Order: sequence, then structure tokens, then C-alpha cells
Amino acid sequence: MPRKALVVEVGPHSGFSVNSIGMNGMLFPLYFSVREASGSWMVNATAAQARELADVLVSAASDTIVVVDLGTNSFLDSDSFAPWPPSRIAAAQGVTCQAHPLGALAAGVIGLSEEAIAMRREALPQFLDGWSPYELTLADMPGSPDPGRTEEIALALGTAAYYDEPVLPGLPGSCLLYSGHDDCYLHIESTDPAVPSALLSRLLALLAGSALPIASPLEVPEPVVSMAARLIADNPHWTGRLGAVSRDTVTISLSAVAAPWRPGHPLPERADRTVVYDALRGLWRIAAASEVGA
Repeated sequence: MPRKALVVEVGPHSGFSVNSIGMNGMLFPLYFSVREASGSWMVNATAAQARELADVLVSAASDTIVVVDLGTNSFLDSDSFAPWPPSRIAAAQGVTCQAHPLGALAAGVIGLSEEAIAMRREALPQFLDGWSPYELTLADMPGSPDPGRTEEIALALGTAAYYDEPVLPGLPGSCLLYSGHDDCYLHIESTDPAVPSALLSRLLALLAGSALPIASPLEVPEPVVSMAARLIADNPHWTGRLGAVSRDTVTISLSAVAAPWRPGHPLPERADRTVVYDALRGLWRIAAASEVGA
């Protein structure tokens, strides 16, 4: 399904707004890393909540979404404070799903819920609306929900070694895997080469929107995908942080790094590219770092 350029709603509790690093509460940086392996594009990135990416996931998925791991404090039993099972959350969200107990498979594999749920792809934004999962792992499957294929997906995702190697080649017909931690860190594997650029465009829009000193929620247009594609062609690994910010303009300083960044690593001091968002005109541009403030 072709994905159109979008205007993104950025609220006060966006992934960049609610996360920080270290004792001094440093604002969470943008991080993006992509590599291709065996026909899969594997992206690791921050900082985005699952609901902020729901439409990107839908556009990259096949017919059915299968959720195999879900942890949240948003839905807890009022007496025991035990988390609700995924199917009960789906019902509360008004989403029709097929529940499949994972039984012994969940007991023997770390990172699987006691049940998996399968829903139509289009239902994912409604399922994620208005709450936050601190763990969420899902993949897609072609056609209608199938218990046998659900178990196959759960086993493949539950036994993957931190997704260091692509999983989708072992799941014929599946084209999307999403794994989110703390509703901030994300790993996405997709067979669609357009997905990395779409994700980087979304991250830039979310970071710019989180910085604008304007009452939120507010709408921020994404950069054109070709801008993100150009950055990825220049380098597959980037970190980014806010530069100068006014009511009308946001600058984001991007640093090309040689290897994927980790939260414990210091951020580079240099800026290799500067992305500028003109809030008055809703326009984006890339400038060499030396151009900004010149």
C-alpha cells in the first residue's frame, strides 16, 4: 500500500517529551540506524511511542497483525493490579481480535505473553490509541488469523536473538516485525525498502513538534521522504539533538556515526547536517552545519 506524506499530531506526551537520559535529565536524542540483510531492512531507533508509528506500521503490513508480547501499566485489575490480558485490552479499545493461548510456549520462552491476539491490520491504530505499552512485539501475516501461523510467529519472535539477524526470511508471507521497549526504543524489520525513510521522516517531525513552544497537541508536516532517503544514502547511522528553537523555527543537529548508538555512549559534539523546520511555512530543508547562523 503506497504511503502518503502526512501531517503528524504531536502531543505533550510524545516519545521525545517524556523520555530523558542520565541523572541530569538530558533530553532524549533522536537515534536512527538501518541495515539491509537477506531482503529485510532492519531499523533501530528512538524515540517514538507505538501509537505515534501505528499508521507507518499499517502501511507496511500484510492483512493481519499478530501481537505476541504486551506489557503495560495502563490496564491493570483494580483489585490485584494484575495486567489485563491482551484480548481484554482489545475489547476495551473496541477492537475485534482472535485470541490464541500460547500455553507451554509462553512458559518456556522469555518475551511472550500468555496469549497472542490477531487483528485486522486497519485496527492497529485504534488498538494503540490513548495508552502506552512498555513492551510490545508484533508481526504480520497474510490472510485471516490462523492459529498455526500465530504459534509459528510467536516461536520465531520469542526465540530471536535480540533481532540481530532478520526474522522475516523464516516467515514466508510476513513482511513486518515491530518490537518496542519502554514505548521509546524500537526495532522494526520490513521487506519494504520505503519503510526506513518513512520512519526517519516521522522521527524528525516528532522531535521538531516536541520542541515548539506552542500549545499542544499541534500538527507538524513530515519532511518529504526524499529528504530522509538522502540522509540514509549519506550514512546509515545518525544521532540528532535539538539546536536553536524559536516559535517559528526548529533546528535539529544530526551527527553521522560509524556504528549504531547506544544510550550509554556519549553523543558526538560535531554536527554533520542540520535539518531546519520552518513552522510558519510548514517547510523542511537540510543545511550544512556551517550554514546555520551564518
